[in-house]
Amino acid sequence: MDALPIRDDLRGRSPYGAPQLDVPVRLNTNENSYPVPEPVIEAIGKAVAAELRDLNRYPDRDALALRADLAEYLGHGLDVRHVWAANGSNEVQQQLFQVFGGPGRTVLGFTPAYSMHPLLALGTGTGWLDGRRGDGFGLRPADAVAQVARHRPDLVVLCSPNNPTGTALDLDVVAAVLAEAPGMVLVDEAYAEFARPGTPSALSLLPGHPRLVVTRTMSKAFGFAGGRLGYLAADPAVVDAVQLVRLPYHLSALTQAAARAALAHRGTLLATVELIKAERDRIVAALRAQGRRVADSDANFVLFEVGGDQRTAWQVLLDQGVLVRDVGVPGWLRVTAGTPAETDAFLTAMERL
Repeated sequence: MDALPIRDDLRGRSPYGAPQLDVPVRLNTNENSYPVPEPVIEAIGKAVAAELRDLNRYPDRDALALRADLAEYLGHGLDVRHVWAANGSNEVQQQLFQVFGGPGRTVLGFTPAYSMHPLLALGTGTGWLDGRRGDGFGLRPADAVAQVARHRPDLVVLCSPNNPTGTALDLDVVAAVLAEAPGMVLVDEAYAEFARPGTPSALSLLPGHPRLVVTRTMSKAFGFAGGRLGYLAADPAVVDAVQLVRLPYHLSALTQAAARAALAHRGTLLATVELIKAERDRIVAALRAQGRRVADSDANFVLFEVGGDQRTAWQVLLDQGVLVRDVGVPGWLRVTAGTPAETDAFLTAMERL
């Protein structure tokens, strides 16, 4: 690749990705560990089969039926005009960066956070501003506002719950940033369904805030990671704007049909959320009982301190058949909450550290 005339700012970089290793317990990518239930498999299969005869035709370019279903799921008075969908929340966010970022513009994120956001900035020619969190990986309104005031970014990205730390933001932070930011404010709520009781969503702030965008995904709580379906909720003007950069017919008819079938059976699919939350809380309690520092989590994963080089700890766990994630935070690792058996294996492996 070195011999190719690629962009200078891409040369020498590595693509985003986590190790995909064949080990007994894979807890490194925040997937839902529970397989899709048989009744939902049958429903998705029928929905997809119904589209096969017309695969010679392009799909609904605007995915209107799917967007209406997503709006109904979200509630908050939203309708099809407020929702946009794409192949995972990554593509949704890339479209937002394309429209509201780009050459000569900047985006501010507060790290450690989702490591794909700086790559989206790089890919769209948007300048990345590395904001900082406080002690315990928290973000206070005053600190966030001060950084927005100093940098005056065109786009601010907030994660709630935050990946890799897991904790949801107080809405006071979002409201304060909205009041100060000169441009758009994106709240990434990929793990919102796993939040602890009483945790509010930034969706409640959408009325009266036309520069606020909330992104979600079906990959996590719905166990639909292989289906690749993400979406946003925002003012209708934002939905119109992202269509300026969306690729023609970007969502296949099969994806739309499968996602609609999954949404129709959301009660069955989301039944695993409480099971996963119980395992998350079990992991937090067990690791704290070992005397380790553990970040509060409103997601389906836990960030924990290993008390030394996290790369060495990662390998110790891997040698026992447990794959977790080294997210680049010195001395800390992240583990996905999965099934009780997976939690057992992880906690047993942790006894070797």
